[in-house]
Amino acid sequence: MMGYTPAFLSLLPLCFWSFSLVMFFVFMIIKSLRLHLINMNPKIPKLPPGPKPWPIVGNLPELLASKSPTEWIHKTMEEFNTEITCIHLGNVHVIPVTCPTIAREFLGKYDADFSSRPTTMATDIISNGQLTAAFAPFGQQWKKMRKIIAKDLLSPFRHQWLEGKRNEEADNLMFYVYNKCKDGDLVNVRIATQHYCGNVYRKMFFNTRYFGNGTKDGGPGVEEKEHVDAIFVLLDHVYAFSASDYIPWLRLLDLDGHKDKVKNAMKIMNKYHDSLIEERIKQWNDGSKNVEEDLLDVLISLKDVNNNPLLTTKEIKAQTIELMMAMIDNPSNAVEWTLAEMLKQPNLLEKAIEELDNIVGKERLVQESDIPKLKFLNACAREAFRLHPIFAFNLPHLSMNDTIVGNFLIPKGSHVLLGRIGLGRNPKIWTEPYKFQPERHLKNDGHDISLTEPSLKFISFSTGRRGCPGVKLGTIMTIFLLARLLHGFTWNIHPNTSKINFDEPLKLVAKPRLRIDLYNF
Repeated sequence: MMGYTPAFLSLLPLCFWSFSLVMFFVFMIIKSLRLHLINMNPKIPKLPPGPKPWPIVGNLPELLASKSPTEWIHKTMEEFNTEITCIHLGNVHVIPVTCPTIAREFLGKYDADFSSRPTTMATDIISNGQLTAAFAPFGQQWKKMRKIIAKDLLSPFRHQWLEGKRNEEADNLMFYVYNKCKDGDLVNVRIATQHYCGNVYRKMFFNTRYFGNGTKDGGPGVEEKEHVDAIFVLLDHVYAFSASDYIPWLRLLDLDGHKDKVKNAMKIMNKYHDSLIEERIKQWNDGSKNVEEDLLDVLISLKDVNNNPLLTTKEIKAQTIELMMAMIDNPSNAVEWTLAEMLKQPNLLEKAIEELDNIVGKERLVQESDIPKLKFLNACAREAFRLHPIFAFNLPHLSMNDTIVGNFLIPKGSHVLLGRIGLGRNPKIWTEPYKFQPERHLKNDGHDISLTEPSLKFISFSTGRRGCPGVKLGTIMTIFLLARLLHGFTWNIHPNTSKINFDEPLKLVAKPRLRIDLYNF
């Protein structure tokens, strides 16, 4: 009798899933009827134009059948001759936007209505259940983490406090590239730039350059390569148009394999982060550590009004991973593209080097304090952000209410995607949009050139409530990295190479152009 299970109980799981599927289809039918009635009513604003959806699945078949979902979206917008469209993915309205005026409405006039984030399979895993600032939906958790980042981690005081660590990694970059030159090796610019960003992050959060032993030439070891590669896997999948994010019951099947890839990348991240974080928390708890030396110490030592730890271990672990994702992609991508474009137009390279020599000279290395004076270099970085964004779309904004934007209905629950490529290459905004022309960003008023673009003619750090709080750090890392590479070395393609292959990592011949003692640290 102890092992007996009534027959009706054994059928409960099947009944549950059958009931769930029926309710899902009923919900979809009701939602479709509601939107059909809205579109039939001439007094109610209509959805943005877009392809006709299939029942239940919407436009998912077309999107998933394409080689590139982002290219399919841009092609669809071209076919409908629109700068805002509505694509139905399962029960979600996805609203891509490539018009700066409409984009400013979303992140300006109606910012409060679009200040949340959709929850996806990947964001849920990466953020440990929506605990972090960038991925958390609008609410108290997001406000708490956003405040900590702006006030405690990326404040002007902390920025100055960490300058020495950033300088140390800029010096190590010079040492690494110099050793490549000395050994007669080609410099893989992608490895150099990505691992400079990774080194800055590790130094700022864990007070170390390497998780392992590194290499004698100052380059990354196997641990650092694995760490950075895992970050880019997470970046590639965080909002990757996975079918299960639009038809939730598909998550159990993991048809596209995204879940496995995200989980495997998180295992790598946790392998390197968790033991360091747990050991550091133990040191603060037992009193063997009481002085803040890096940002991990700052996170651990934060207290609430009752003098209890403000953050849980889960929150600390999740936020350190999210910040790593935010720090590594844009600076490395912008610098690699800038260098590639300069080699296509040698006059740009000459102009940048002339500016560096005039401002800095050749008797010392460029420093962070030089950055505001390097106007042409800043203009080059802006142009790289405009023309060559690392991702086609910005992080999605979730509509919290039915809202009328640009005379179109944006239903509650819509995912709004501001197009980095579409905005930056919009021919209505930019003349010769596909040409790399840094001069278009130079000002005649003598003011500093910022990498931000509040008018949303292109996207670098976004704006509004969900704008990036690390604008200053991101700017410094980008320009400092670019300045050190151009000031310290001459760059050329290999003599046996006729042209640059933009589909592969940039590999170049580099030679020192400063006194030898400036490369030895």
